[in-house]
Amino acid sequence: MAHDVQHYNLDQKFDFTAATKKSVFTVLGIGAALLVIGILMAMFGGGHGEAAEAEGHAFHWYERLYANLWINNVYFTGIAIIGVFFFAIQYAAQAGWSTAIIRVMLSLGNWLPIAGVLMIVTFFVANHDLFHWTHAYLFDKASPEYDHIIDGKGSFFYWPMAKGTFPVFYIFRMVLFFGFWVFFFKKFQQFTYNEDIIGGTSSWYKIRSWSAFFLIFFAVSSSISAWDWVMSIDTHWFSTLFGWYVFASWFVAGLSTITLLVIFLKSQGLLEMVNENHVHDLGKFIFGFTIFWTYLWFSQFLLIYYANIPEETVYFIERLSSDIYGPFIFVNLGLNFVLPFLLLMTRDSKRHGVFLKLVCALIIAGHWVDFFLMVQPGTLGHNGGVGFMEVGMFLVYGAAFTFVILSSLAKGNLVPKNHPMLEESYNHHI
Repeated sequence: MAHDVQHYNLDQKFDFTAATKKSVFTVLGIGAALLVIGILMAMFGGGHGEAAEAEGHAFHWYERLYANLWINNVYFTGIAIIGVFFFAIQYAAQAGWSTAIIRVMLSLGNWLPIAGVLMIVTFFVANHDLFHWTHAYLFDKASPEYDHIIDGKGSFFYWPMAKGTFPVFYIFRMVLFFGFWVFFFKKFQQFTYNEDIIGGTSSWYKIRSWSAFFLIFFAVSSSISAWDWVMSIDTHWFSTLFGWYVFASWFVAGLSTITLLVIFLKSQGLLEMVNENHVHDLGKFIFGFTIFWTYLWFSQFLLIYYANIPEETVYFIERLSSDIYGPFIFVNLGLNFVLPFLLLMTRDSKRHGVFLKLVCALIIAGHWVDFFLMVQPGTLGHNGGVGFMEVGMFLVYGAAFTFVILSSLAKGNLVPKNHPMLEESYNHHI
């Protein structure tokens, strides 16, 4: 039975109530308290001194703080850009089912300008503590610490300047990626709001062509940013499918965030045109890309395992044989594959908010663990782990991210009322 779109209130706005703000700030406060406790514990004897001495350098508490900043910067940047990416996919594919929720996807991009500033500032403050390749002595052939492998990769960071000076090329890429991501996001935002005012299909066609350009740029920039921001931490090591792997991790976390937002807005009595068919589709995306992420995890592991080349295997040996990180490899696979796979296998589970809320929360925590495993072993060695600092920082970033996204959703209409495919989205049935 076809519904007429006009039966719905198309000028719906999300009201970011005082009660909701209070919940977000409560989480922020708890996170900040845990973070302070974690920092104090690290400053006044975290019991890691002996391990650091064994590694040959004194370990400082702020190194752990920097590593945590980096994990959360990269992770939440990924979730934000995935919102814009998924929005662009809907237009490039001329999808109609998702029309009622595309503004929810796009809203994640509001974090990008903040993410860009945090990322660049963190790099300038913490580069020597995070990235081994930033030390000049590695490129000096006269130095006993000279490293010919890192020297060979030096131009990727330092071109056109001398290796070991200022990483112009690296900083240029970071600024370029964030600059263009924010630029495209603002363009999409402008077009989708224009559509509300002027109607017609011109905005839809504009977004569609801009989406094609964005997707080409994203394909390149998401891979290179994964090499720059994560893979270069373990400078000797490389994996040819690492860009895909980081993208898959970001994508599942981003999809879970979008789904949680949709379910939350539904619970507020908004998005009334979104029914269990739309939710089912989001559930299928999460289920499918959870398996895609696992396939890439296993492909990377298996290829490195059977090739058995020392400079590749070191990455997994460092993690699997560690008392600190070893268990988290199994936590990672459990939260990001086993539980979502079992919980979302049936049709019904993908159509019910209760299951999806549980799975999405597990996945958002699980993919944070994934990035924790990518960053901490290479930056902190034996001095890492998950403690008050890690949990606190994650909650602070999560609450700040939520606040930014909900504030942006409260500013405009939730539904693109003049979108040419709105009717199709209302009558979506699977």
